[in-house]
Amino acid sequence: MPETPQTLRCGSRHLDLSAPVVMGVLNVTPDSFSDGGRWFEPARAVERARELVAEGAAIVDVGGESTRPGAQPPPVAEELRRVVPVIRALAAELDVVISVDTSRPEVAAAAVEAGAGLVNDVRGLRDPATRAAVAASGAAVCVMHMQGEPPTMQVAPAYVDVVAEVRAYLAERVAACRAAGIGADAIVVDPGFGFGKTLEHNLALFAALERFTTLGVPLLVGLSRKSLVGAVTGRPVEQRLAGSLAAAALAASRGARIVRAHDVAPTLDAVRMGWAARPAPATRSST
Repeated sequence: MPETPQTLRCGSRHLDLSAPVVMGVLNVTPDSFSDGGRWFEPARAVERARELVAEGAAIVDVGGESTRPGAQPPPVAEELRRVVPVIRALAAELDVVISVDTSRPEVAAAAVEAGAGLVNDVRGLRDPATRAAVAASGAAVCVMHMQGEPPTMQVAPAYVDVVAEVRAYLAERVAACRAAGIGADAIVVDPGFGFGKTLEHNLALFAALERFTTLGVPLLVGLSRKSLVGAVTGRPVEQRLAGSLAAAALAASRGARIVRAHDVAPTLDAVRMGWAARPAPATRSST
């Protein structure tokens, strides 16, 4: 079984992943599912990023496209307008890895030039131009699984074996990134909870998280405030903190090295508890 790298090379930075870290969410969009519009103005976005870092975020993930179910992508020029000034300001001030949440090669290249060290692509770098842009930049990548596209992904998602299919897809995306010149020490995988999956699919993936730690690259999990938490707890978006923290602790106990979250400080506590309580190596699954 391949060993999970202990560091992630993010351009000139090396992120320590010997224990899990938290990626703070910074949506600079008017329509994201949880906090759309709150940080849309650049000055407010920078202020929020400072808060995320003060709470313990090791990564700040800046997103200019809402990928909630039913969302339509903005024009490229608008996405650039949303993210590049914020990333440039954060890179000049904050001593953390800055991530850009995008699938577009133009946005990825501009964001890295502005100071981003990680490209977080919900479409798994399926676009060869995006792979080439990232490979040329030296940035790290997070490849995520998504069935379909945001406008229609939740209409009727279907799998024969969701765990096997998502794992195979991620393995193929890792291989494609490697073939494009992106090093294994600069790749992260994300099973994509809520992206083209029913509640049953999401729960099956969560129960099998350890299978995704055998791909030879770190595992990122994003469950904060998502519909899975709402479906299990019966809570609306603004009341999903407790469920999100439970999910974060469980994800860390099952091998996740990066946990993406809106509420950084309590999530970091949950992640540390989950990591400390993980099974001893001899008892962990090797499948």
